[in-house]
Amino acid sequence: MGKFEIKKDKAGKFRFNLKASNGQVILTSEAYNSKAACDNGIESVRKNSQNDKMFDKKKAKDGRPYFSLKASNGQVIGGSQMYASASSMANGIASVKKNAPKATVQDNS
Repeated sequence: MGKFEIKKDKAGKFRFNLKASNGQVILTSEAYNSKAACDNGIESVRKNSQNDKMFDKKKAKDGRPYFSLKASNGQVIGGSQMYASASSMANGIASVKKNAPKATVQDNS
């Protein structure tokens, strides 16, 4: 089962990573000013990850694919790593969809 890991960055902001069962980071959040906002972001990932329309597939300047996950208000909740191919990006999206709904939360802040 996947898990969300919450941490505090050097600027004192809260962030989370969604990790697959193998420990690989599959989604990294934006920065939040409070722990409560970070918790809301996790709930938003759980909800919005089940809607294909919320995944924004993009290409970096060097051509590598990646994706962002958006909330219903259009705001980006988190983003992926850069992938080597479109098929590996599709696997990353599938992993977020599979892991997010029941992922545990580990608070390392």
